[in-house]
Amino acid sequence: MSDSFLEVTAPFDGAKIARLPRLNAAEMEAALAAAYGLYRNRDGWLSKARRIEILRAAAKIVAGRAEELALQAAREGGKPLIDSRVEIARAIDGIEVCIETLRTDAGTVIPMGVNAASSGHLAFTQYEPIGVVAAVSAFNHPFNLIVHQVAPAVAAGCPVLVKPASATPLSCIALVEILHEAGLPKAWAQVVIPETNQLATKMVTDKRVAFFSFIGSGAVGWSLRAQLAPGTRCALEHGGAAPVIVAADADLAANLPRLAKGGFYHAGQVCVSVQRIYAHASIAEGVAAELGRLGNAMKVGDPAQAATEIGPLINHGECDRVHEWVQEAVAGGAKLISGGAKISASCYQPTVLFNPPDDAKVSKSEIFGPVICVYPYTDIDEAIARANSLPVSFQAAVFTRDIDTALRVYNRIDATAVMVNDHTAFRVDWMPFAGARESGHGVGGIPYTIHDMQTEKMMVIRSGEI
Repeated sequence: MSDSFLEVTAPFDGAKIARLPRLNAAEMEAALAAAYGLYRNRDGWLSKARRIEILRAAAKIVAGRAEELALQAAREGGKPLIDSRVEIARAIDGIEVCIETLRTDAGTVIPMGVNAASSGHLAFTQYEPIGVVAAVSAFNHPFNLIVHQVAPAVAAGCPVLVKPASATPLSCIALVEILHEAGLPKAWAQVVIPETNQLATKMVTDKRVAFFSFIGSGAVGWSLRAQLAPGTRCALEHGGAAPVIVAADADLAANLPRLAKGGFYHAGQVCVSVQRIYAHASIAEGVAAELGRLGNAMKVGDPAQAATEIGPLINHGECDRVHEWVQEAVAGGAKLISGGAKISASCYQPTVLFNPPDDAKVSKSEIFGPVICVYPYTDIDEAIARANSLPVSFQAAVFTRDIDTALRVYNRIDATAVMVNDHTAFRVDWMPFAGARESGHGVGGIPYTIHDMQTEKMMVIRSGEI
């Protein structure tokens, strides 16, 4: 057994939470071999009925431990307890979406008998598990992201190895243990915490892995994709720099609180967090000022406290980086409307910048911190062009009372989803959720993930009775 350990600490105050053993090369190989052996033994596959039973039982267990799980997620990941409670509720719903998908999506009938060649034939498709799933996850939604990667694998009938983010492994372990408690044999879902990144890469790129699920940075995701074994499919979810266009006719009183929440929620550590707001010049300074006021009113601090609205950055280095980016923008000419300072080694003030330079890091790279940038525009097409100027493309938003303005933005902005009068971080777990260009590959969302983790297998029957 490995003599290496992962020390888990709370990002808010550095308190030690857990000490977990890491796996060495032999242990990693044993985990992968066990998973692959399960897949190759078709007689041992879990029936759909059994998978549904397990998922139902797991959802019930999570519901019974919701407060405990929310507090654990808040402590290890830094997301405030009020939002972590929502995360656990979403996770329960996500497991139920897996069940609904299994009960309603069973393949298709292929048209036959439509010409001489197809006469006397019947054809239909059914789904089979694709094989071993290797999942690598992120820290920012430590329980629900694991649900999005592991529960679909269980639903699809795939053995799964999941590597949680090193900062937030406890929520992952909790979910997998709950699945085991619900009746899933242990080898069907295994948490792996390797000694080195090289071991993790070796697992992901092994030819026995059929599907790779990744949530994290673009640099890591694209690098791993390039190393996958021939035939391995994948889904990559990276980040963006979400653009919002606020037209002159927007209902500011109703919607600026939504934008503030979308930008400052979880200290901005969300891949579709509101980052770049292009507001019409007639309202832009007022938009920035009100967002600053809303941010100043938010309580920043201990995520385990029910009153906290914004928690810490995941580590001190991230807090330092965000501050450096803000200082660079201000030095380059941005007007600091609010915030702009560290509250502690781990917490940063909700910050609003007005009109930072286009070449500043806050304008061209994902901030992943509690910072919103507001830029004035005079022509809607100019705003759209600026929104489209980056190599990332994920969710976007437009705020307006005019349907033609909403449709113009929808038709011209580079995004995989466009929210009208809601912030860019809106999501429900059954909708498609995907980054384009450098923001990702493939489509997330639980039904879509289940589909990706299966192969569609066709049977063609020839009979004179057809």
